[in-house]
Amino acid sequence: ILSEGATIGVCIGAALAGMRPIGEIQFNDFVATGFNQLVNNAAKIRYRWGGSVPMVLRMPWGGLRHAGPYHSQNTEAWFYRTPGLKIVVPSTPHDARALMAAAVADPDPVLYYEHIALYRDPRIKQLIGDEAIPIGKAALRRAGDRLAIISYGAYVHVAMRVAEKVDAAVLDLRTLAPLDRSAILELARKCNRVMIIHEDTRTGSIGESIAAIIQEEAFEFLDAPVRIIGALDTPVPYSPPLEEEFLPSEEEIEQAARELLAY
Repeated sequence: ILSEGATIGVCIGAALAGMRPIGEIQFNDFVATGFNQLVNNAAKIRYRWGGSVPMVLRMPWGGLRHAGPYHSQNTEAWFYRTPGLKIVVPSTPHDARALMAAAVADPDPVLYYEHIALYRDPRIKQLIGDEAIPIGKAALRRAGDRLAIISYGAYVHVAMRVAEKVDAAVLDLRTLAPLDRSAILELARKCNRVMIIHEDTRTGSIGESIAAIIQEEAFEFLDAPVRIIGALDTPVPYSPPLEEEFLPSEEEIEQAARELLAY
C-alpha cells in the first residue's frame, strides 16, 4: 500500500533529524494525498521557526503516453505559488543529473519533476558531464533574435523542432521556482516577440505568470502580444486520439509562431 502523505512526512522528519532524504511519488498526480504535509509543513518550517528541510521529492509527471487522467496530469502550477518550495524540471540527461545533485545539496525542500516521456526517448542522447547547475538558472538552447520560445520539460524538445523551422530562440527554464527572471526578460527584450509553450493547461498556468512578468517589465520592447500555448482545460484523456487533441501539437505551435512573426 502506498501512502504519499506518509512518504512526505517521513522525508520531513528525516530532514529535520539531519539527513537529506529523497522521496518519490510514483506519479505526481497522487501527491494530492500528501498536500498538507508538503504545503503546510515542509514549505513553512523555515518561515515558522527557522528550521531547514533539505529534502527532495521526485515527481514523475506528464502526458504524451496515453496513460489517462490519473497518471498524466501536470501539478507543477499547484506548488509554483507556494513560498518555501523549489521546483526543478530537467529536460536533458545532463540536467537531470546536475539538478538532482543541486536539489540534494539544497537546504530547502525541492520538487524534482522528471517527465516520464523522456525516460526512454531515443531522440534524446547526450554525454553526461560533471558541470554543476545552480537551481534558478535557465538555459538558452537556441539563439535567435526574431522570436523567443520559452518552455520546460518535454516540450523543450518540441520547441527546438519548431524553432528550427521558424528561426526562433529557445529558453529552457529548467527551474520553475525560483524563475530565472533575468534570462526571461533579457530574451524578451532582445527578440520582441515571445511565445510560451507547456504541457499544462492554459488557465492558471505558470505560462500566465511568465506572460505577466514580461508584460509588466518588458512591455515597451514587445512588438506583439505574448502568446501562451497549453493544453485544453479538461482532465487528460486516456484515448490516444483524444490526448493528441488535448495536448498542443507541433503543428499548432509552428502555426502560432508564424502568426507571431507576421504580427
